[in-house]
Amino acid sequence: MTIGFMEFISEAARNLPLAIVSILTIGVILVNGWTDAPNAIATCISTRSIKPRAAILMAAVMNFLGIVVMTAISAQVAITIFNMVDFTVAGSGAAGASEPLIALCAALFAIEIWAVAAWKFGIPTSESHALIAGLTGSAIALQGSLAGVNGAEWVKVLIGLGASSVLGFAMGFVVAKLTEFIFRNANRAHTHRFFRNAQIGGAAAMAFMHGAQDGQKFMSVFLLGFVLARGQTTVTAFAVPFWLMILCAVVMGLGTSVGGMKIIKTVGMDMVKLEKYQGFASDLAGAGCLLVSSLTGLPVSTTHTKTTAMMGVAASRRISAVNWSVVKELVFAWVMTFPGCGIVGFLVTKLFINIF
Repeated sequence: MTIGFMEFISEAARNLPLAIVSILTIGVILVNGWTDAPNAIATCISTRSIKPRAAILMAAVMNFLGIVVMTAISAQVAITIFNMVDFTVAGSGAAGASEPLIALCAALFAIEIWAVAAWKFGIPTSESHALIAGLTGSAIALQGSLAGVNGAEWVKVLIGLGASSVLGFAMGFVVAKLTEFIFRNANRAHTHRFFRNAQIGGAAAMAFMHGAQDGQKFMSVFLLGFVLARGQTTVTAFAVPFWLMILCAVVMGLGTSVGGMKIIKTVGMDMVKLEKYQGFASDLAGAGCLLVSSLTGLPVSTTHTKTTAMMGVAASRRISAVNWSVVKELVFAWVMTFPGCGIVGFLVTKLFINIF
C-alpha cells in the first residue's frame, strides 16, 4: 500500500474524522518534539558542549535523517505499531469507518492530555509508551474486549520496555568504564576539546536514532488512519511515503524548539551531573541500544534508553552521583504511563463514541 500526498489530502478533505486524526497526530508529534526529542541533546547542552539553539537545529536535522535512512533500511518498528492493535469493526466496510476513526481520535487526544501533563511538571515521560498505552486502551474500548490487542506484537513492546531500561543502564556503565580505561594516561586538558566534539557527535547520533524510532511510530498512526478511512480490514504491506517523513521531522523539530528546555533541565542538569566524556559515553550507549532495537523491530522508549544510560554512566563513578529522588519521580511516571494513559484512552474512547 502506498499513499500519495494529494491522495491523502483529497481523502482528508471529504472525510472529517480522518482530517481530525491527522491534526491530532501532528499534535502528538509536536508534543513528542518537546517531551521526548530533547533527551537526545540534554547532556551536550548541560555540559556546555553546544549552545541550545544550535543543538535544537542539529536535533531537527538528525531526526529527519533518522526517519528517512532507517525507514529505508527497515520499517519494522512502524509495522509493529501498525499491527499491535485492531481498530477495525467486523463487517463495517468503508461506510462504517467513522467509529474506528473516532476511537483513534480519542486515543490521540488521550495521549496529548497525558504528555502535556508530564511536560507541565518537567517529567520526561515516554511518549512512545503513552502512544502504545493510548492506542491499546482505545482499541479495547472499541472492541469491548481484549480482542482489540494483538498479543504477539505486544510481546515485542514488553521486551522493548525491559531492553531500553536494563540495556541502557548496562551499556552506559560499560562505555563509561571503557572510555576511562582508554584515556587513563591522557592529559585531561588535551582531551577536553576532543570530548566536546565527540559529545556533539554522540548527541547527533542520539537524535538520529530518536527519529528512527519515534518517527516510525507516529507515521504508522497516519497510515492507520488512512486505512481505517478506506474501510480496509487487512493490509499485508505498506510503504512509508517520503512526504510523510518530511512532515514528521519538521513538526518534531518545531516541538523541540518550542518547549524542550524544561525536559533538558530535568534530564541533563537535575538527575545527574556529567562531565563531557561522560556525556559522550551516555549518548554513544543510548544510540547503540536504539540502533539494535530499530534493526530488530522493537519499539523501545528513547526516553528510557537515554536516561538509564545516563544513570549507568554516573553510577560507574559512584552510586551517589545519581540523584535518586529525581529517578524515583521518573520511574513513577514511567510505571504509571501504561495503566494511566491506557485508562484515559479507554474512557475518552467510550465518551467520544457515545457523543459522536
